[in-house]
Amino acid sequence: MRTKSKSTLDMSHNEWLLDRQKGIGGSDVATILGLNKWKSAYQLWLEKTGQITLDDNAGEAAYWGTALEPLVANRFSEVTGKKVRRRNRVFEHPLHPFLRANIDRDIIGEEAILECKTANQFLAKDWEGDEIPLQYICQVQHYMNVLNKDYAYFAVLIGGQRFLWKRIDRDQELIDTITERLVEFWEENVVKGVAPEIDGSDATSEFLRSQYSDPGDNEIELPSRFDDLAKLKNDYKDQIKELKERCTEVDNQVIQLFAQKEARVGYAPSFIYTYKPQSRTTFQRKVLEQKYPEVASDPELYSTTEKPVLRVKEIKI
Repeated sequence: MRTKSKSTLDMSHNEWLLDRQKGIGGSDVATILGLNKWKSAYQLWLEKTGQITLDDNAGEAAYWGTALEPLVANRFSEVTGKKVRRRNRVFEHPLHPFLRANIDRDIIGEEAILECKTANQFLAKDWEGDEIPLQYICQVQHYMNVLNKDYAYFAVLIGGQRFLWKRIDRDQELIDTITERLVEFWEENVVKGVAPEIDGSDATSEFLRSQYSDPGDNEIELPSRFDDLAKLKNDYKDQIKELKERCTEVDNQVIQLFAQKEARVGYAPSFIYTYKPQSRTTFQRKVLEQKYPEVASDPELYSTTEKPVLRVKEIKI
């Protein structure tokens, strides 16, 4: 079966955003797999089911990634001698048309695609040697699945001045695993309207805070399962406390030996331990209040923010 596609050239930006609701694209893969620290599967589900406005806040990094894409693609051609072409189309998987791909470039004369990336200098280590960020591996494996390609290339511009490129082959086992999860998300969550499980990621927490910053004044009756959740949370807190104490126990064993040997560096077969003084500067508010009370009381020095805080208290009978 052949891969179907449709042109995006005549789509307005709003039409393109709405079209994204109709399927799972490459940028959605990492989110569904739990590899996107900026967005949760729950937020993506709300977007795909039309319950919230599609997230169009690309940010500076995404803006420059798009703006520099032609330059990165051209540099890839210059370095490798391979010819590429832009495809202004959305491709659909022949068996699962909701699985989609909007690739950066085709490689002319090869059953391959090109994915262009930009990264700041602090992310350079993610591309060292044979390294490729896992979320991008899953993205291009998804693309290779949709377009039935054998391999893909990455062209990467790091820190605006260092270029590198890499090849990645099709991994059918990984593709099968990814596809199973994507199909499950679409058919079980999006089509049936069943919300995915809420997780404890920072992305989920930040999203929920942004959506429910003003919870209102209503009082409600909670099902009995919320008693179980409260007990479960208390159990987790006890486990965290115990694990922190165990971590401190390990540290204390090392510190004791360092003190006995008057050492500050220790070498184990696989780890290096250091125990060195580290300075930290802190603001002494009480000193300011005592010496300069008129300054300390200046209201312009203080700001007040409000956000809902969840607290759980046991009802004593």
